[in-house]
Amino acid sequence: MEVKKNPKVDVGRNSSIYFAIGLNLMLLTTYLMFEHKFYENDTYVQDIVQMDKIVEEDIPIINVDVPPPPPPPPAIVSEDLKIVADVEEIEETIIESTEVSQSDAIEAVVTVEEVEVEEVEEEIIVPFAVIENVPVFPGCEEGTKAEKIACFEKSIQDHVKKNFVYPETAMELGMEGKVYVLFAIDKNGRVSSIRSRGPDKILEAEAERIIGLLPKMVPGKQRGRAVKMPYSIPISFVLRN
Repeated sequence: MEVKKNPKVDVGRNSSIYFAIGLNLMLLTTYLMFEHKFYENDTYVQDIVQMDKIVEEDIPIINVDVPPPPPPPPAIVSEDLKIVADVEEIEETIIESTEVSQSDAIEAVVTVEEVEVEEVEEEIIVPFAVIENVPVFPGCEEGTKAEKIACFEKSIQDHVKKNFVYPETAMELGMEGKVYVLFAIDKNGRVSSIRSRGPDKILEAEAERIIGLLPKMVPGKQRGRAVKMPYSIPISFVLRN
């Protein structure tokens, strides 16, 4: 006959459960032991220190008499120092100056009794329109005043035409225009003070050259006195094909 165990009374049936419960209890006990704090029952006595109240007292001011500084010691005079009362007179050597004094220099100047001052004659300029006698161009000596004026103007125009030369540079560049020349016939009958104004320096130079060739004339006169007379003339530069 086979003996069968009752599964309800089998001890090994729940062994794993018991093992797990025991293990957890052991771990819990170990954790509590590490976390538990042990205190010593030492008694600490705290001393109470009582601070006395600070009492403010008035400190009396004590005046201290400071003695004055001692007087400086008297100056010590060396016994070897001798004071000379009488000073010997020193003879001065006077050196005479070799320079000539101002008074002597003035006396040496030669006095000029009479000084002749050359009078500079003032140059009188009379315009062409109001002058009494115009300058006389060579060949215009005869005739009335009006005829001499007409001869003077015509002679200057003929002189310009005779001596006129068109500058080559002006021709190449096609320069044209009118040049106004201002000059004067001085009291000696010579041409002077030539100036010009035109469109270009080349044309101005040619116009001044022509006027500079004017001959010497009989000077113009005002009240019988030779005077300087200004005069102007236009010179036209025209290119013709």
